[in-house]
Amino acid sequence: MPAPISVVIPTLNAGTELPATTEALLPGLTDGLICELILSDGGSTDGTDLIAKELGAVWVTGPTGRGRQIAAGVRAASGDWVLILHADTHLEPGWERAALKHMQSFPAKAGWFRLAFRSTGIAPWLVAGGANLRSRFLGLPYGDQGLLISAALLDEIGGVPEVPLMEDVALARALRGRLRALDATARTSAARYKRDGWGRRILGNLWTLARYFAGADPAELAQAYEARRGSDKSD
Repeated sequence: MPAPISVVIPTLNAGTELPATTEALLPGLTDGLICELILSDGGSTDGTDLIAKELGAVWVTGPTGRGRQIAAGVRAASGDWVLILHADTHLEPGWERAALKHMQSFPAKAGWFRLAFRSTGIAPWLVAGGANLRSRFLGLPYGDQGLLISAALLDEIGGVPEVPLMEDVALARALRGRLRALDATARTSAARYKRDGWGRRILGNLWTLARYFAGADPAELAQAYEARRGSDKSD
């Protein structure tokens, strides 16, 4: 059996999401795949630290910013593999078998999960389908889809970029040609899309991506993203 997985979750006022997110990880813990859960927090004020204590998680704190938080969590990890997961993303049953198969058969590649939303209707289906096509054919999975990667490969590409936004895209670009789809689904929250409107949210994400590819400063992109998020701090 491959060496165990360190699960790294960046958090910021994610207390309402964490119980279900971590419950979905239990099969990996039962099967001996997960050696530790690391919560890398960016300044939560909702009692996320108490939840971390109840879960027996490693608690890491630092400046807000998903890239910085993930990088700090990875530095604290002891597993030979790292599973980077957002706090509002629930892995569906069977993910542990897909992860094990990947680690045994594709140790030199990173794996991403198929995306689905915890919402019904044509819009969630279309957006998730588009994201999965983008990931498969353009090699650009987003953070909502999770990332399973060996610590050795992560070191080889220089680690997680410590940027406040777009660290997932930067990782995907660094891993070009070394990404593959896992035969499992990550079901993420649709709260941001429902709040902003599906079309508006998609256009905003595309505009942010285009600006990033054009060389915009990730810090400026993060400020614009925060302005769109408003008071929602869990995503």
